Amino acid sequence: MNATLAASVEGSNPLLNIGIFALFVIITMVIVFRASRNTKTASDYYAAGRAFTGPQNGVAIAGDYLSAASFLGIAGAIAINGYDGFLYSIGFLVAWLVALLLVAELLRNTGKFTMGDVLAFRMKQRPVRAAAATSTLAVSFFYLLAQMAGAGGLVALLLGVEGGGAQALVIAVVGIIMIAYVLIGGMKGTTWVQIIKAALLIVGALVITLWVLGKYGFNFSSLLQAAVDKAGKAGETLLGPGKQYGATGTSKLDFLSLGIALVLGTAGLPHVLMRFYTVPTARDARRSVVWAIVLIGVFYLFTLVLGYGAGALVGPDTIRKAPGGVNSAAPLLALELGGPVLLGLISAIAFATILAVVAGLTITASASFAHDVYANVVKRGKTSPDSEVKVARITAVVIGILAIGGGILANGQNVAFLVALAFAVAASANLPTILYSLFWKRFNTQGALWSIYGGLAITIVLIVFSPAVSGKSTSMFKNADFAWFPLSNPGIVSIPAAFILGWLGTVLSKEHDEKKYVEMEVRSLTGAGAEKAVVH
Repeated sequence: MNATLAASVEGSNPLLNIGIFALFVIITMVIVFRASRNTKTASDYYAAGRAFTGPQNGVAIAGDYLSAASFLGIAGAIAINGYDGFLYSIGFLVAWLVALLLVAELLRNTGKFTMGDVLAFRMKQRPVRAAAATSTLAVSFFYLLAQMAGAGGLVALLLGVEGGGAQALVIAVVGIIMIAYVLIGGMKGTTWVQIIKAALLIVGALVITLWVLGKYGFNFSSLLQAAVDKAGKAGETLLGPGKQYGATGTSKLDFLSLGIALVLGTAGLPHVLMRFYTVPTARDARRSVVWAIVLIGVFYLFTLVLGYGAGALVGPDTIRKAPGGVNSAAPLLALELGGPVLLGLISAIAFATILAVVAGLTITASASFAHDVYANVVKRGKTSPDSEVKVARITAVVIGILAIGGGILANGQNVAFLVALAFAVAASANLPTILYSLFWKRFNTQGALWSIYGGLAITIVLIVFSPAVSGKSTSMFKNADFAWFPLSNPGIVSIPAAFILGWLGTVLSKEHDEKKYVEMEVRSLTGAGAEKAVVH
């Protein structure tokens, strides 16, 4: 370990960090056990019995949305790249307006459990449900990669370890705890974990924000100047656009592609969409989103101070060389401000963030497979709620194991960037189909299949053959080069392509069910009949 690296973790108390994290796990596990007593039906397991209020669900949505990318990745991106790093915050926040205006209330009014329920409402059930489940599993897997990579980087900082084996072990532990949350508590237990985690994360970020600003007389300009001074010759580039995106025409295009994926991706994220089904009415769904926007907006303002604060007090060079790299900016800032105790608390919050988000992703993916594929494709709707929930739990274990393996492979990547890839998949494979289903009378089964499978295939192919995977020192496979697509984020190509495929597939098919569209339109706009449509 070099001198800079040793200095970055000096004062960190591994036993204290693990103790604080263990305390959080014990408390939340008790809550999950209590919640599990009321998890008896499929509705309880998938949608928490629709028993949460708008404000409660809004806090839970914020908990689901404010992931390791928000806390670790964005703070690091701002500390290293300044203005360009803050664009992640702006993209994630603006994305909520799309979700609010286009999908939140309409999806809730269908009164279902999964995205597949909505998409298959007026189409052929089996092929569309299978496609929706495939897309949900793909998005969830990419998102899980980001969270697991964040876990590996964080523990590297906390324990001062550089070896991949130790980080892999912690990623496995996170995966096992996540599986326990989902198996025991279902959506109700997971939602309470989200609420606790969101409260801890926002309060923790507020404390550090006020602490950092207090060091500079609550003068944000002084903080910015300190960050510039700490960065040396390249300091001025932190305050304007272009440090990360803008040096070449390709990087400018990459930024545009990233922005499109971030803004449009939220409305297609299955684990966020599933949250709207945990409230009893459409009014509560609207209130959920309002609460979520306020909490998320405030938090992303905090990231500006966290990022520049880490740049000013810790320094970009120290952050880059620390275990966990860019993702270590926020924990290192906590260590600089409050020593090992604050580092332990903030790191426990970061662990809680990762645990809660991966639990939400896992229950969404397992519910989609069990409800859409097993119950409605394999069993053709002739299955009992108990057997469906049993399959969902088995699926959660399988997904957890795959997430552990993928997280070990993706360890060391910037988690904000990995989440952006998940957003690109969601925006390409899910959003066109959702919008066409809700607003286009002519849309049909072939259009849905073309847009889902086409958008998914194009996105994954472009990601695999992009600089994100190979060809650069920052790529997932550093020693290989099979990249022929120049952009790290494929959104600018894959999203329009998915919309075009959805349109083309529809106009080339004669299938059309206007009565079903009218029924869906009335239900989505008014909520009439939605509760009767609840399965099981």
